[in-house]
Amino acid sequence: MSVKIRLSRGGTKKRPYYYIVIAQSTAPRDGRFIDEVGSYNPLLPKDSAERVKLDVEKVKAWLAKGAQPTDRVARFLDAAGLAKRTPSNNPEKAKPGKKMADRAAAKAKKAEEAAAPAAE
Repeated sequence: MSVKIRLSRGGTKKRPYYYIVIAQSTAPRDGRFIDEVGSYNPLLPKDSAERVKLDVEKVKAWLAKGAQPTDRVARFLDAAGLAKRTPSNNPEKAKPGKKMADRAAAKAKKAEEAAAPAAE
């Protein structure tokens, strides 16, 4: 069974607070976990030192045991210098949908027609 380093949500409605935990990959998000290694408060400013707190020794130990961080936690670990995160890129997601592509083509055609009589 694989072990993950992931976020577990706490806090109240519309006031999120996350615990960075070690959990089995099959355990529920806010359910059973093995160890708590830090916390993340997204409501604090990005430059605040209190925004992400990590127990560095515990994280290093779990990474050595083979725990895999989720993408968001990997960002925190990369910022702390504990693990290297490879940036992901999905260029297909940035492409416009069919309707938007049709609208852009129609707009380009209309602009071309408007420019043609002005050129004569």
